[in-house]
Amino acid sequence: MSPFLAYEDKGADTSSVPLVLVHGHPFDHTMWAPQIEAFSGARRVVAPDLRGYGASPVVPGVTPLSVFAGDIEALLDDLEVETCVLAGLSMGGQIVMECYGRFPHRVRGLVLADTFAAPETAQGKRDRGAMADRLLREGMRGYAEEVLEKMVAPYADPEVKAHVHRMMTATSPEGAAAALRGRAERPDYRTLLTRVGVPALVVVGEDDAFTPVPDAESMHAALPDSTLRVIEGAAHMPNLERPEEFNEALGAFLARVDG
Repeated sequence: MSPFLAYEDKGADTSSVPLVLVHGHPFDHTMWAPQIEAFSGARRVVAPDLRGYGASPVVPGVTPLSVFAGDIEALLDDLEVETCVLAGLSMGGQIVMECYGRFPHRVRGLVLADTFAAPETAQGKRDRGAMADRLLREGMRGYAEEVLEKMVAPYADPEVKAHVHRMMTATSPEGAAAALRGRAERPDYRTLLTRVGVPALVVVGEDDAFTPVPDAESMHAALPDSTLRVIEGAAHMPNLERPEEFNEALGAFLARVDG
């Protein structure tokens, strides 16, 4: 049974395909504020807080990506969203891949932003476990300050930096740790990508150190029908750092799916 997710549900049902936005770690649905604002005039836009994040329930322990995907599926059921474009950034992109594996018939298009499809390495598993321990021990603030200028570029707008810092420090250490432990055990999505039967948009910030441009290029190469957009002047969160450029790419993709 999935917890009741907090979410924003904006815009009216129209002939346009609904857009569902899945945030990354350790953020909440407000990371999508520029996209909710830009696209809810013409279509329904749903942006949940994942379990353990934002205003959704915190479930300690281990949260696999399959559990996050089950929560998304349950929310779509509750909101009577039959089909949608699923967009996710970073961990959210991996959740979107998991969703496609679970319920491909409900997905009309995929947006994979600043994410990657490969499974965790042995060292990566150790690192995520150690970080989970650290967050439970110390809380979020030290980590947030260490990674802020990798999440967004050092040259990013100060208001964007402040927003990202607020999201990270407001996140529950228990929820974040559970997600880190679950994400460490994620499957390999690379073969899944070769079987995707809907259009896809792959987006990445040119200066992203967490998921560099070659990761995006490899996903683009694996997907049967995809567009790749590299956003200049952005790191790991181009949707916030360069919203006009990100929204231009997303808008063109949505128009294609609608058509």
